[in-house]
Amino acid sequence: MLAVEAPAYEQVWTPGWPVDVRRVLSRDRRGTGDPTVRFAESGVWRTTTTPDGPATVRLTGSVIALRVQAWGPGAAWAGAAVPRWLGAEDRTEGFDADAHPLVARLHRGAPWLRLGSTGRVWDALVPAVLEQKVTGIEAHRTWRELLRLAGEPAPGPAPEGMRVVPSAERVLAVTDWQWHACGLDGARRRALRAVASVASRLEAAVHDDCADLRRRLQSVPGIGVWTAAEVAQRAVGCPDSVSVGDYHLKNLVGWSLAGRKTDDAGMLELLEPWRGHRQRVVRLLEVGGSMPPKRGPRMAPTQYRSI
Repeated sequence: MLAVEAPAYEQVWTPGWPVDVRRVLSRDRRGTGDPTVRFAESGVWRTTTTPDGPATVRLTGSVIALRVQAWGPGAAWAGAAVPRWLGAEDRTEGFDADAHPLVARLHRGAPWLRLGSTGRVWDALVPAVLEQKVTGIEAHRTWRELLRLAGEPAPGPAPEGMRVVPSAERVLAVTDWQWHACGLDGARRRALRAVASVASRLEAAVHDDCADLRRRLQSVPGIGVWTAAEVAQRAVGCPDSVSVGDYHLKNLVGWSLAGRKTDDAGMLELLEPWRGHRQRVVRLLEVGGSMPPKRGPRMAPTQYRSI
């Protein structure tokens, strides 16, 4: 019987609130086959880049005693970041859930919901670029293909097939024919190469100001309002960033809060009472809001590999 590699980092953490690890981290999971996040009988596994190198983290136990184990060169950094991942730094001061009865009900029913932050811009930026203007199925497939092609195997005894987000240098080394095999079109390919060329500057900056991070991101060719908001939400736990331009979000907000479809402008108007916490409201609506009835054809994935 082979010995299991001992973790380089191990701690027990008590959250202080009824955190639901799988539900909180599911927002960073790109489909059930995501090579960077795995929900298994042995625990919740996640890979990440860190300033010290790649790491794999396993979370087991309960809200009374959450066991954190980590492997790899970045084990200490990643292990210490787990409370932040799960929302330990989230603050709700100024949030008035009672401004709408549905929001108030959802807020009472989801005490586990905290806005987490990974502290890693690059890890959030790569999949966000892949998700630009395509279906979720298509984006998740490309994400898996990229991780298999360029991501390195997860450190430690991670479940088979887990990978770490490839470095910016590795992304820049991927050839056009390899991108085509992954199913990535030219526009997203150019955007990904553009962010990879400035990744070190984006990661090195201290982003206490969500607006500043979004501004820096939008200065990169191919990165718009939607992508910048998606990254800010995950990397720094921004409580107010709204993914304007999302295909479905405007109708989720409109139907849940007003019983009607709306456009982006109408969505922002409906969210205005919670300015400063608009992303928090969006997350609550994702948990228990409603969408309008589906009618007509759905948006179909584009098979770029056959073009």
